[in-house]
Amino acid sequence: MNQGISTQRGPLLHFTVPLSATRRGARLARLLAAEQLQAWGLPLDPARLIVAELAANAALHGRVPGRSFRLALSVVPRATLRIELTDTRGDRVPVGPRGAAGAEAAESGYGLLLVEELADRWGVRYGPPPAKTVWAELDQ
Repeated sequence: MNQGISTQRGPLLHFTVPLSATRRGARLARLLAAEQLQAWGLPLDPARLIVAELAANAALHGRVPGRSFRLALSVVPRATLRIELTDTRGDRVPVGPRGAAGAEAAESGYGLLLVEELADRWGVRYGPPPAKTVWAELDQ
């Protein structure tokens, strides 16, 4: 029997927590992510910066009164850290830094530019309705 072969396909490590869609919830997301990363022995940055931006976006743009957002961190095979922020505003699509234009772009879109620069990959997954998940991955 070869013990070096693993058929595990799910996350090796996983953390998830619902948070209030407020500034306080966004701050708590950053703090909890830092604690979890430290417990797993992973570097805090740039993951902490990505969590801070995505959580702030979830609290500001993805807020639905009375509903929370969810932070999920997982380490998957091949040592990739996956950061996910899920909110209940699937109708509000994040505009990437390259998709922003005009006066509105002058005051927004820079946070996703930061995510784009720091993450190895990022994107948006829709569903189940009415939710959307903005995710970012960091190769460790």
